[in-house]
Amino acid sequence: MATIAPPARKESTQDPDGQSYRGPFAVMTLLFFMWGFMTVWNDVLIPRFKEAFTLTYFQAMLVQLAFFGAYGIGALIYFVISMVSGDPINRIGYKNGVIIGLLIAAGGSALFYPAAVLASYPFFLVALFIVGLGFAMLQIAANPYVTILGPERTASSRLNLSQAFNSFGTTIGPIIGGWLIFTFFTSKESHGADSVKIPYLCFAAVFLGLAVFFRFMHLPNFTNTEKITHGLGALRHPHTVLGMGAIFMYVGGEVAVGSAIINYLGLPKLGGLAPKVASDYLAFYWGGLMIGRFMGAFALSDLKKSTKHILGAVVPLVAFVTIWLVSGQANALSYGVALAGLVVAFYLGEASPQRMLVLFSLVIIGLLLASMFGAGETAKWSILAVGLFCSVMWSNIFSLAIEGLGPLKSQASSLLVMAILGGAILPPLQGLLADHFGIQASFIVPLIAFAYTAFYGAYGYRAGRSLPQ
Repeated sequence: MATIAPPARKESTQDPDGQSYRGPFAVMTLLFFMWGFMTVWNDVLIPRFKEAFTLTYFQAMLVQLAFFGAYGIGALIYFVISMVSGDPINRIGYKNGVIIGLLIAAGGSALFYPAAVLASYPFFLVALFIVGLGFAMLQIAANPYVTILGPERTASSRLNLSQAFNSFGTTIGPIIGGWLIFTFFTSKESHGADSVKIPYLCFAAVFLGLAVFFRFMHLPNFTNTEKITHGLGALRHPHTVLGMGAIFMYVGGEVAVGSAIINYLGLPKLGGLAPKVASDYLAFYWGGLMIGRFMGAFALSDLKKSTKHILGAVVPLVAFVTIWLVSGQANALSYGVALAGLVVAFYLGEASPQRMLVLFSLVIIGLLLASMFGAGETAKWSILAVGLFCSVMWSNIFSLAIEGLGPLKSQASSLLVMAILGGAILPPLQGLLADHFGIQASFIVPLIAFAYTAFYGAYGYRAGRSLPQ
């Protein structure tokens, strides 16, 4: 296996001569926002296609299989290429990797139009698969790119901040997507799938525009073709291999919960909410990831402890006031209980990525149990609060799994992106259980997934390494 070492000097956000990479880091947040905004539309497509094509839960969840399955296949192709001829990202540069990903995603989005004209569910799945391939390339390039735009000790902080903007996209995505797909573009005279044509053509145009924007923007590319090493590369590191399992379980668990929420809130014992109303509540789930990631960015940064505590309190307070003004007093008070729990969890986490993983995973398990066996408002807000505690998991797992790998980071990134396959496997599995045992019982799938992330935070991140305790 061939891997390529990037120049050591380009591994920091600030060169010795004082050059700062804050500008490039800010530009990357735009990309994180955009793919977050679009990814969460899958949760709106699932009930839309379920109704339009008269599908079972399992068949509808194939939306996630197609989309996230592309991550696994795309990352596998990338890894095989890295074995044969060296790491592609280190050869073409992170910037060009992002551009290629955007162009592929644009092509897949454009295919939604003919799929809707033909009213073909398999065609939609093919289009989603191609979009997923593009996003896989974006993930492989963008995540390690953010980690090397600064010192390694604050990599989790930068990833959490970037992911916070990603979550801003996932927060407003269900609201806008639900309104467009279930209301604005819906017509009684046309097939239900017609409502997705125009939105996804717009996505294609936006991704094409972003590709042009990145092409002409001045961004550090971090290419190096001088030094090539051979061996098993990132797979020699147990903490990376176990990190693949953690990413698989985390992404699968998070996506499975989000995919089920609209149908879950439609249960009579949960209030029997209509899809459009339930899609608005979905914003609480994905918005929770945004809130937690902003808090995580501060908690894991190099800021003074007192500043961290102040900012850590301001974020949920702003969120609470915003929800009160936008969604009403009742929703704000119900969600406020979960926000208070998040503040306590961050305080107990003591700015430690691995400790946060354990603690947050255990809280999620408790919330899932309440959702499985509860009813009414308690069950509703328990499932929505899961997003708050999913918030820091991707960034913390990712940064822990590539920590100390140096030139192997982009190759390890391809392995971790391959593990996003969990988002393709676990939702259909949950859908299968929902068809046979009911949607509440099906939450056993993400519960088991988060039990593994707790294991990774307790032990997996340090497997095969000598780390201070």
